[in-house]
Parts: sequence; structure tokens; C-alpha cells
Amino acid sequence: MVSTSNTRICQRLHGGCMPYQQAWEWQRHLAAACANTRANDSLLLLEHPPTITLGRAAKREHLLVPEDELARRGVAVVASDRGGDVTYHAPGQLVGYPILKLSRYCRGLLSYLRGLEEVLIRTLATYDIAAVRIEGLTGVWVQTGATAAKIAAIGIRLNATGVTAHGFALNINPDLAGFNQIVPCGIADRGVTSIAALRGWSPPMAEVSDRVVTNFAQVFDVTIVAAPAEASNVESVVAERGDPSCLNLSH
Repeated sequence: MVSTSNTRICQRLHGGCMPYQQAWEWQRHLAAACANTRANDSLLLLEHPPTITLGRAAKREHLLVPEDELARRGVAVVASDRGGDVTYHAPGQLVGYPILKLSRYCRGLLSYLRGLEEVLIRTLATYDIAAVRIEGLTGVWVQTGATAAKIAAIGIRLNATGVTAHGFALNINPDLAGFNQIVPCGIADRGVTSIAALRGWSPPMAEVSDRVVTNFAQVFDVTIVAAPAEASNVESVVAERGDPSCLNLSH
């Protein structure tokens, strides 16, 4: 799935609960540094306040609530440059943004997507959740009755310098009612679930983050290190927008 090397280093960064636009700007800064070999690859882990994002393939009819009503509810709506349709973020959802020089890790985007899915499948297995892939659909799914429900969405971007951005969103214990405001990922006939909904209890966010990092290191054969203090200071990040030419794959 991925290439092997003993020299790859990926810094682990934590953003807490961060507005989507701020995290997006941080990703641009990290991607620019990675492309210019000024920094290690990065794995940015965080949560977002209630936010609906529209990917490059999004259809407006998949937004089921008028934007003025969403604003009244305190839900941000952001048009993103990631691949895919519409998704929802909220506290209780672990969001991971790997900023990687892709050629160091994978033969291509499909291999990278399958790798991200594998990270999440292995992590969920540690909570006795048998998550699976579904042919033709990106993301991670759990069988719930007669159909499957999505427990993790994936939407990525590869910029012109070959650096990845955006990533995955794993539902630990978000308010799943928020997904009723959209057609999640444009798929109307399948539901959404979470670790808490399946297990009846919610593991700590920090614990799930640690397990994701362990599995990310194994799947992508990379050494994870703590980021230096200056790399974690998102308030000091002022980055220009990246080259808009990119490849996208969706959740």
C-alpha cells in the first residue's frame, strides 16, 4: 500500500477546537513549508465547532436548511477546496489533516485514501467496532441492521507541489442530529453513526487521538514526533493561498 523508509518524520500537532477557516489557513502554511522542505510532514489533529463544508463536488440541494437559519443556529457554512460533497463537523468528532509530500508514502491518491481508511479501521477495531470499506464509496462504514452507516468521512486535496491537505473526520461522540441538516456526502440512503452510538459510551478524545497516531505511524511507516513550539503557534501563521490547480478525491 505504501512505500517503506527509515527516514520519514511526521510532526504531530494539536489544534483543540478550532474554526474551520483557521485550520484551513494552518494547513496552507504547513503545506507551503513541506513543499519547500522547510519542515517535516505534519499530522494536524483537532475538532471544529458546528460547521458544514461544501467540497468541490457539492450540490447545493444537499444542504437541507437555509443558510440564514443555519447562521441563526450557530452553524458555519464553508465552501472548501477538498474533494467530495457536503459534510458536517462538530465537537466530539476527531478531524485529522495529514500534510504530506505524497510521493514519499504512496504510489498515488487511491493508495493514500485506502491507507487513511486502514488507519481508521484499525483504530475502531481497538474499540471492538468492525468497520469496513464499501466498494465504490470512500470512507469507513459500520453495518447497522440492514444497511451500513458512515462513521468516518474522508475528503482530500493534492496541490500542485504534490502535498496533501484536508483528510478525515471520525465520529466519536458528536451530536448526530447535526447531520440531519445535510445529505451527508451526498448519500441519501445510508446513515451516520459514532463510537458512542455503537458502544453506549464515549472514549476520551485524547485517547482516540493517540490510537489514531499509533495506527497512522504503522500504516504509513513513519516516525511521529512532537512538533516544536513555533510550529504549534497557529496564531502567528499568515500564509498565502496555495495554487488552485489540484487533484481531489472525495468521501
